[in-house]
Amino acid sequence: MRRGGIHTDDHAGFDRPRRRTRPRTKDRPDYSGADLGLVITVDRGRYRCLLLDSDGAADPDAIQVTAMKARTLGRRSVIVGDRVRLVGDVSGDEGTLARIVEVTERSTVLRRTADDDDPYERPIVANADQLVIVTALADPPPRTGMIDRILVAGYDAGLEPMLCLTKADLASPDELEAAYAPLGVPVVVTEPEADLTRLHGLLEGRISVFVGHSGVGKSTLVNALIPGLERAVGHVNEVTGRGRHTSTSAIALRLPPGPDGRGGWVIDTPGVRSFGLSHITPADVIKAFPDLVEFTADCPRGCEHGADAVDCALDEAWRSGEVPRARVDSFRRMVSARALPYD
Repeated sequence: MRRGGIHTDDHAGFDRPRRRTRPRTKDRPDYSGADLGLVITVDRGRYRCLLLDSDGAADPDAIQVTAMKARTLGRRSVIVGDRVRLVGDVSGDEGTLARIVEVTERSTVLRRTADDDDPYERPIVANADQLVIVTALADPPPRTGMIDRILVAGYDAGLEPMLCLTKADLASPDELEAAYAPLGVPVVVTEPEADLTRLHGLLEGRISVFVGHSGVGKSTLVNALIPGLERAVGHVNEVTGRGRHTSTSAIALRLPPGPDGRGGWVIDTPGVRSFGLSHITPADVIKAFPDLVEFTADCPRGCEHGADAVDCALDEAWRSGEVPRARVDSFRRMVSARALPYD
């Protein structure tokens, strides 16, 4: 089209507008001097954080700050147990909101997948050092498949596992204790109104994450360990044998100091009814068994070290008496847990 001697393009107005934003820079803000906080719970995009001192410790009277995740973090998840850098209003006053601008390096991450076909890992808790698998001896009955799966995830995360058996007034713990003895997993047995001194002692000075099937009594335990907390307690359906979810999100709680003056942290998580392990391989599991790793060097390439593995060097190891057979069998149960039903 021609107007007054000037050529115009009928479609020129439909071009993509030019960017007027400033070009990106490789320089990133330095948040090393920002306030450090511990994420203690997450609720609908809001993160409750406890302010930490310069040494990373939380004073009993530490300020609790509500924060949101900065856009610069993108899709990176922020989970309970994370240590984060905070900017903005960190007064903790009602109605104020800070921003999480950085997640510090995690020492551990406990993960699971929704099921064994799910390719996406779901981080549950960061920076814990102890995994407490809570299992009822009855009502609901123990599910060894679930216990083994959670154990495998704990081994993969580098957590030290512990088995806490509840409701011992309803059934004997002997069978389960014997099943996990070869793994060297500490076992604590409890019942209603029981003395929890031993359990408290094993939790002191640690960051412990409680994981278990719905209805096994996690919240009851937490209430007993932390007086005045009053976490909601659910009941088990008599028809399905399943517990009702009473904890809707993970929360980090301060453990009162014991006789030696040490406290700790307990992270209560919602009850689970499945625990996918699609992100874990047999090679990940064997790392948790340093006494067996040396023998696997003689295994055929691609050996998964299961009970049906051909020429697996672990068979010769137990036959020669270098390692107990019960230890090898227990390890193989962990490997097979990746393919067994949850129950």
